[in-house]
This record gives sequence, C-alpha cells and structure tokens, in this order.
Amino acid sequence: MPTATLTRLVRPPAKRPAFADRATLRRSLRLLTSFRFEQSDPALFYGGIATDTAELISDFYRDVTGDDLNAITVLDVGGGPGYFADQFATLGARYFSVEPDPSEMHAAGLHVPGSVRGSGMSLPFRDNAFDVCLSSNVAEHIPHPWVMADEMLRVTKPGGLMVFSYTVWHGPFGGHETGLWHYLGGEFAARRYARKQGREPKNRFGRSLFAVRAADGIAWARTTSADVHTIFPRYHPRWAWWLVRVPLVRELLVSNLVIVARKPEVRQAS
Repeated sequence: MPTATLTRLVRPPAKRPAFADRATLRRSLRLLTSFRFEQSDPALFYGGIATDTAELISDFYRDVTGDDLNAITVLDVGGGPGYFADQFATLGARYFSVEPDPSEMHAAGLHVPGSVRGSGMSLPFRDNAFDVCLSSNVAEHIPHPWVMADEMLRVTKPGGLMVFSYTVWHGPFGGHETGLWHYLGGEFAARRYARKQGREPKNRFGRSLFAVRAADGIAWARTTSADVHTIFPRYHPRWAWWLVRVPLVRELLVSNLVIVARKPEVRQAS
C-alpha cells in the first residue's frame, strides 16, 4: 500500500466523527481510572465500558450509514457474560454475542438469549448476517486475532460496520493484571505474578494473553478489503488521536487501538 494511503488510514476522516465529540479528557480519566476495578468489581468496570462501547458504535454507525441502531443486528465477538446486552437493547438494537468459554458466559449470572458458544476465529454464523460486528478487548486473548478480524468481516452485511478494539501489548495495560512487569517479558510477568499472588494470573501469557501490537492492526487495515473509516486510540481525548500516526510512540502510549471499517456494498452487474 502506498505511504499516502496508509497515512490516510491513521488520520481522522475529513469529516470529524461524531464520537470525537465524546472523546474528552474527562471521559478518558473516567475510563482509565475504572481499570482498577476490573478484578475486584467487574460489574462496575464492564458496565462503564459497555456504556462507552454502545455510544461509540452508535456514533460511528450513524457516521457511515446515516442511521441509528434501532432494529439493527449487533454481534459482539467475545461477549463474555453479556455486560453489553442491556446497553445495546436501550438503543433499540438486537444484540447477539459469541463466547468460547462457558465459565465466562455464566460468570455474572446474566441471561442473554442471543448468546452462543463459539470461537471468534471460526464464527458459527452465515455470511452477511449482522449489521454491526464488534470486538472489545478480545484480540489480545486469542492466538490469531487477524483470523478473527477476517471472520468478523465475513459475517458483517455489505455496507455494515465492523469495530475492532484491542489492548496494545507495549502499552501500560498490555500485561493486564501482571502490571507493568510485562515490559520485561510476558512469561517473566506471569511467573512473577504467580509467585507473589500464589496463583496463576487470569490472563496467562502464551495461553490466554498474547502480544498484539498497534502495528499489527495497521498492517491488517492496509490489506483488508473493507473500507477503513478511521483508526484511533480508544481511551485518549480527541486532541491526542495523532499518537496513532507515530510508529514507536503508538506502541507505548496507545493503550487501546480501535479500527472502524465498513464492509463494501455488493456491486450489481451492469
């Protein structure tokens, strides 16, 4: 891909996306401080993330299609116990989720009728099934995240929206509960955690946690058939979105990368 095209990908679109107006410093501080509750109070943490995710999807869907989420179908890949379901239902969407781990599906005691067990790397749905396909903080937990990205595009309807958001390995939250020790290596961080806490970390490097770089997402965006709408750092205020454009800086300071893409419309033969 020519450099000019790649530069376009990592810059905001000519028309500022609606979500940029929500991307304030106050929002960033609220989300970043909530991470301390991920293990101790997951309902509080994921509830806030769910609200933010639904707002993000709603804004970008309106940007690329002109429509709201009322009556559209949403697939959440790696939906866990279903914290996002109520937020999308509030916006009128029909919410479905897929999760490979049955213990995760039942972790919060929630009942999500549209939740099925399956792998994000081989989604158990037909082609062109959903208006929106999203994945929030899942890619770093599977060994082949870009296989999942391609699968997400496969099940998205032509003209539909795909939103792929993941934790960047070399960012401050890349090691999850193993803290900043992941900068000395994922295996080192996992062993140190087990030694200090007397148990293995939930997110075990090499098993349920993998090193995914910001550059990996941009490389996928360069080769995908989808129309990449924008790439931005999820938890940053809009005036810091430029960080994505700087190769080394984005690996260290972009804690979560978001790729927003639209599946091309099917062209009718003339």
